[in-house]
Amino acid sequence: MSITERYDEIAHCNRCGFCQTACPIFRSTGHEAGVARGRLALLRALIEKRIAWSPELEEPLYDCLLCGACTSNCFPAIPTSELVIQARSEYLEKVGRKSIHRLLFDQLLPYPRRLHLAARAAALGKNSGASELARALGLLRIFGRDFARAEAIVDRLPAQPFRANVKPGMFAGQGGGPQVAYFVGCGVDVVGHAAGRATLALLRRFSRSVRVLDTNCCGLPAWSYGDLPAARRLAAKNLPLLDAAAADLILTDCSSCTAFIKKYPRLFPESDPQHPTAQRIAAKVRDISEWLAAEVIPGSPGLQGKRVTFHDPCHASRGQGIVKQPRELLRGMPGAEFVELPEADWCCGGAGSYALSHYDLAMQVLDRKMENLKKTGADILVTTCPACILQLAYGVRRHGMKVPVKHLTELL
Repeated sequence: MSITERYDEIAHCNRCGFCQTACPIFRSTGHEAGVARGRLALLRALIEKRIAWSPELEEPLYDCLLCGACTSNCFPAIPTSELVIQARSEYLEKVGRKSIHRLLFDQLLPYPRRLHLAARAAALGKNSGASELARALGLLRIFGRDFARAEAIVDRLPAQPFRANVKPGMFAGQGGGPQVAYFVGCGVDVVGHAAGRATLALLRRFSRSVRVLDTNCCGLPAWSYGDLPAARRLAAKNLPLLDAAAADLILTDCSSCTAFIKKYPRLFPESDPQHPTAQRIAAKVRDISEWLAAEVIPGSPGLQGKRVTFHDPCHASRGQGIVKQPRELLRGMPGAEFVELPEADWCCGGAGSYALSHYDLAMQVLDRKMENLKKTGADILVTTCPACILQLAYGVRRHGMKVPVKHLTELL
């Protein structure tokens, strides 16, 4: 569906300005083009042919975090994030895709082995200091306008991907719960090994068996970029693997992956033979915090006297309505004190690869999150998204704080 076909939705914007109070980008810049009503006015002008598609549209279309906060504050609940993604798709059709994104979405993300090789090369460059030389020579700009600065967000990279050490396959469980399949997202696979190990340990403890899947990227990065055909191809490659797992539930510890896999039926029209499979998979997938809240009684004596707070990933809170489950788990941990984070559901500025092209904006959003973290006096910051963990951990280092950032499964 083109944005022209969604004209009526766009026209529902009454320009009230309530989106301004919730938009992290508008609160950082004060620019009308960076808030939902400004973006919707732009889309309306494109549909009405008052402006033409051109490279100058890249900035207003791509500086949106897609966090969905505007829709939560919108009386007609206009799905601005969806409309922006649709507009990005048309922008790519009319203006063209960049070569780096063609490489990523067509040659790396659909092929886990290639992605792992690329990750190993990146780890070698990062950990050896070669990336510092590449930055000095200006060689990193091919990866994004602000990549040279954003590269510092990742402190170090594991030498091997998670699934190189934890081979895909069946693992016996010790519990009486369901048979589950573990979807390892790219973030956990390449960077977040501690979360992956903790998740697998919990899954084995409380389920009868765990199948670690050998799937590719869920497709969300391509979808967010507006490359909808690439997103569908990635999803289509995953569907038979997810279906063949024959598990009672499919679990993932990346809230972004969970949210997108739940949307798989929307990627394929009802006439598509893959639509029924997508529906079956979407019905089985669960965010790890959903499952843990139903299955697990928390216990972690090492947290005695610790203050713990929680950051809501956008794809968990607004994307899936998962808000109370992680808090229930944290409040139930013996010895720990849970303290609410002000503006907990505000985006941290991570938004996948946002900082690669919008580093300054990402840092303004992150700094606001860090100031709120300081107000809590928390000893540990917890979340359920690997991209958020990277961004928040960078914020902690950037502000000279000593607050470890952990995945929920690590704490449990």
